[in-house]
Amino acid sequence: MSEDAQARRVVAAARGWIGTPYRHQASRKGVGCDCLGLVRGVYAEITGMATEQPGAYAPDWAERSGAERLLEAANRHCGDPLPLLAAWPGDILVFRWRDGVAAKHAGILSGPDHFIHSYEPAGVIESALVGSWRRRVAGVFRIPRKG
Repeated sequence: MSEDAQARRVVAAARGWIGTPYRHQASRKGVGCDCLGLVRGVYAEITGMATEQPGAYAPDWAERSGAERLLEAANRHCGDPLPLLAAWPGDILVFRWRDGVAAKHAGILSGPDHFIHSYEPAGVIESALVGSWRRRVAGVFRIPRKG
């Protein structure tokens, strides 16, 4: 499968989650998910492999622990991060809200200037990747091809 076909497949899978309500720690298309649940669900659909269960986490886990759990998990499942300028539609974007705090939000790039993510209270939506979002990108990861 070409990179272009893979990108279209990932974006189509992510768009299939649009409208799913926000539910902290959930990962069920149409029922509820948070940003991690969305990425885990799309990853499983595309690769045929489930990621490890993240275990319970509080909404403020990143501020409290400081551990880069999200970036480390993305690296384990997708390989080394890519520069933002190399991002393709279908890539996972991991965001850091501010310096000195662990990255704690994720979404999937759906076009050069848009991404799909889940957040309270909107649920899964497609948003413009405006400057304020771009500045917060802490890592870009490509979902591996199935098989």
